[in-house]
Amino acid sequence: MMNDLGTMKRRDFLKTTAVTAAAGAALVGCGGETEGPAVQTQPTVRWQLASSYTQAVDILWGNITGLAERVSQLTDGRFTIRPFQGGEIVPGLGVLDAVQNGTVQAGQTASYYYKGKNPVLAFDTAIPFGLTPRQHNAWMYHGGGSDLIGSAYADFNVLHFPCGNTGAQMGGWFRREINSLSDLRGLKMRIPGLGGEVMSRLGVTVQVLNPGEIYTALERGALDAAEWVGPYDDEKLGFHKVTRNYYYPGWWEPSASIALLVNRQAYDALPPTYQEALMTAAAEANSTMLARYDARNTEALVRLIDQGVTPKPFPDDLMEASLTAAREVLDEQAAALPEYAAMLSAYRQWRTESFRWFTTAEQTYARFLPA
Repeated sequence: MMNDLGTMKRRDFLKTTAVTAAAGAALVGCGGETEGPAVQTQPTVRWQLASSYTQAVDILWGNITGLAERVSQLTDGRFTIRPFQGGEIVPGLGVLDAVQNGTVQAGQTASYYYKGKNPVLAFDTAIPFGLTPRQHNAWMYHGGGSDLIGSAYADFNVLHFPCGNTGAQMGGWFRREINSLSDLRGLKMRIPGLGGEVMSRLGVTVQVLNPGEIYTALERGALDAAEWVGPYDDEKLGFHKVTRNYYYPGWWEPSASIALLVNRQAYDALPPTYQEALMTAAAEANSTMLARYDARNTEALVRLIDQGVTPKPFPDDLMEASLTAAREVLDEQAAALPEYAAMLSAYRQWRTESFRWFTTAEQTYARFLPA
């Protein structure tokens, strides 16, 4: 079990390479430009970062531009990172490949987009009926989660840092009402990750689209339902203009962690102080994003209701069937892959122990307070 992020860095996968800038020397690593004037003790480093997201989802995009600004501040402007929106230099779902092969030095993405490459990566983002955001952070930083996720990413020549969380998500927008489990059958729904696999077992035709594609598909009827994040992003993307049926909870993403991926060679080529700056900025971004979403979702939900949106809970039979199907999906993958079985066992143990504490104090308090 890990004590803190610094211990994780020293103990696990963050190998330090000493870099000395000699007079007139230039440092070049994984496509990033670096150059060191003779009077400087640290080189100038310029990285490119590919995001899965665009300015249309401004909290997600602002999170990574804020990280870049913070890295520059911490290094007196000598280590700069230029973020690119999804689709600018690589497709939104191509971030892992781009970081792995050195097309860019870093990427911002959600790991469950790449579960087809390694199903273990889904645990980094969200597991159906899994951890809350605070529980997920506790697992990553202090419960061994980063060890396990880091091992999975090592196969791709990539380092991983937690770098944000959307919080618990909504269940999405449906063109018709969902009054029972049977109403799901035959629906075409945008939903990624393991949640998509579970929905598929419940009779849904699953699609994975980038955020910029969802509204048009929903409006034209190519989709019958879509989920993205929650009230703030969903309002900006305009889903409420298509349908007023807004369901909750997003049981497939009770927490949705965002990852900063870094090419291993590019990282190792950094001076140790720049490595620390990158890690510090990622930790700050991880905390800041969740606070922003909690604040903005509160305001946006009120606005949506004022515009005639009706938030509705999923029916009980749908929730129960989803829980059963989710267990089946996870257990089947564990039976097929030892690495997955080890991850699932560790994750479930942490979830069980964590909920003993959360249900003792916080849930009791929340149930007592009036809505």
